[in-house]
Amino acid sequence: MFTFLRSLFMPAGTETTAGALAEKFGLELRGDAATPVRGVAPIADARPGQLAFYSTEQNSAAFKILPIDVLKNTRASVILLQPEQVANAPAGATLLITDSPRGNIVKILGEIYREPPRFGVSPNAVVERGVFFRKKSTVYIGQFATVERGAVIEPDVKIYPGAYIGRNVTIGAGTIIQTGAHIENATIGADCVINAGAIIGKDGFGYTRQDGHNVFIPHTGRVVLGNRVSVGANTCIDRGAMTDTRIGDGTKIDNLCQIAHGVVVGAECFLASGCGLAGGTVVGDRALLGGHVGVANGVHIGDDAEVGANSGVFRDVPAGQRHMGYPAGPGTEFMRHYAWLRKHSKQ
Repeated sequence: MFTFLRSLFMPAGTETTAGALAEKFGLELRGDAATPVRGVAPIADARPGQLAFYSTEQNSAAFKILPIDVLKNTRASVILLQPEQVANAPAGATLLITDSPRGNIVKILGEIYREPPRFGVSPNAVVERGVFFRKKSTVYIGQFATVERGAVIEPDVKIYPGAYIGRNVTIGAGTIIQTGAHIENATIGADCVINAGAIIGKDGFGYTRQDGHNVFIPHTGRVVLGNRVSVGANTCIDRGAMTDTRIGDGTKIDNLCQIAHGVVVGAECFLASGCGLAGGTVVGDRALLGGHVGVANGVHIGDDAEVGANSGVFRDVPAGQRHMGYPAGPGTEFMRHYAWLRKHSKQ
C-alpha cells in the first residue's frame, strides 16, 4: 500500500529501453538492449525496471563515493557505470558503460522525466497588444500571467501562471519563467530558468543624503542575463542605476539571493543560497560563492575564486584563491587563526 501511495506523488517517467538510451547518448551497451527503463533511482534503493548509476568520479569534495557493495547488491535492471566497475555489477543486469556516469545521468534524467510539451496562451492570461512573438505557436503562457506591450518573446518560451513580464522585456528562446516570477527592465537570454517568485529588474537600493534626508537615485539601467542562466526562487536581481547589471552565460544562482544594482557576474559561476552582492561588485568567471556570503560594495572577486559559506568579503579576492571567514581572508590564514583561538581558549 505504501509503495502504491508513494507512486501517486512521485514524478512519472517516460518508459524507454536501455538500447534507446545507449544509442541516444553514445553509451556502450552490455546486456539486453530491450531491457525496459521506467524510472531512475539511487542505486541502493533501485528496483527492477529502474536505472541506477555508480561512479567513483570525485568532481568535488561534496561527492561521496559509495561502498562497492552497494553496486554488487543493487536490484536495478539497468546500471550506468565506469568500465573498471563492470566486474562488480550483479549478474543479469544490463550495463551502460561510460567514463562519466555523473555527467550522463543528468542527460538520462532529462530524457526520462522531461516535461510534456506545453503550447498556447490561456484565455485568462493578459497579453497586451504590441507584444512581439517570434513564433507564437511554440510559446506557452499560463493563466493569470501578464505580458505587457513592447515585450519580445522568442520561440519555445514557457511563461507559467501568475508570472509578470513588463514592457520592453526580451525573453530568449527556450527560457522558462516559473509561477509568480516578476521581470521588467531586463533582457533574458536563451535557455534560462527563472524560478518561482524571482524578481528581476526592479530598482536597486540606491539613495543619496541631501539636506538631512535620504533621496532616491532614479535607475535607468537594465538587467542583462546571458544564456543558460538559472535564477533561484525568491532571488532578486536589481537593475543598474546607470549601467546594466549583468549575469554571464551558464551562471547558476540559488534561492533567496540578492544581486544589487550594477553588479557584474561572469560566466559559469555558482552562487549558493542567501548570497548578497552589494552594488558594483564584480565577480569573475567560474567563481564559487558559498551559502550566505556577503560581498561589500565594489569588491572584485577573480576568475576561479572560491568564497566559503557565511563569509563577509570586504576586500578583493584574487583569481584562483579560496577565501573564508569574517572578514574573509585566505583560507589557510583563516584556519591558522581558528586553530590559535581554539588552543588559547582552553587555557
